[in-house]
Amino acid sequence: MRLDLEPTGLAVLTVDAGPLNLYTLELHADFDAALDRLGDARALLIRAEGKVVSGGVDVSLFAAQETPGQAKELFDRMLALPDRIAALEIPTVFAAHALCLTWAFEVAVACDLILAAERASFGLVEKVVGLTPTMGGTQRLAARAGVGRAAEFVMTGDRYPAAELARWGVVNRVLPDAGFDEAARAFAASLAEGPTRAHAATKKVLSHFANGGVAEANKHITSIAADLYRTEDLRNAVRSFLEEGPGKAKFTGR
Repeated sequence: MRLDLEPTGLAVLTVDAGPLNLYTLELHADFDAALDRLGDARALLIRAEGKVVSGGVDVSLFAAQETPGQAKELFDRMLALPDRIAALEIPTVFAAHALCLTWAFEVAVACDLILAAERASFGLVEKVVGLTPTMGGTQRLAARAGVGRAAEFVMTGDRYPAAELARWGVVNRVLPDAGFDEAARAFAASLAEGPTRAHAATKKVLSHFANGGVAEANKHITSIAADLYRTEDLRNAVRSFLEEGPGKAKFTGR
């Protein structure tokens, strides 16, 4: 696991546990340690090295669980990773350049935005070991694409191409294979250079919507938006708009 902090404020977290980037408790610990080092990062890009994003979970981890109690303890630990990512206040982007299975897909749908190369494909294939996904992928997929789509995705265990998941509204953008990594970094960097506190406010509004729909979000939106008047970015951007026109403001994250 590697974490690079770029001058733009973008943190790039790279999964590099070849050849298949399988989930293990060691990989999870490395992931947590990388997240501990985010510091003042203003956006996070999660990507992977290798021929695949991930081939899934090291199945020996499942074999080691001898009782339902032991399994639940493991699954609680596994679920904590995407939950931690979803709770980050900064924009989070997942970049899938190739095959992306099980835990990696569950991390992807815990992110705010998913970018995929044309050749990328996705799957929750836990049915092959008689299991259902445990890291939030089923429910987060349902939130993005609907219950019927999530049921199909999990119950068939098929691999779905990036273009199909874009049609479902799960993948935000499908980008050409050539230059994908550079394009993903540029996209994430543009978010890092934006109004960090406003992005955090947007995430709060969407969280309220997820928990209670439009009515719940409406209870909080005016207070959330009004609090942005405490930020330098809003005041400076409004001044810049009036004096220089739109699109000229520079944001600092304060």
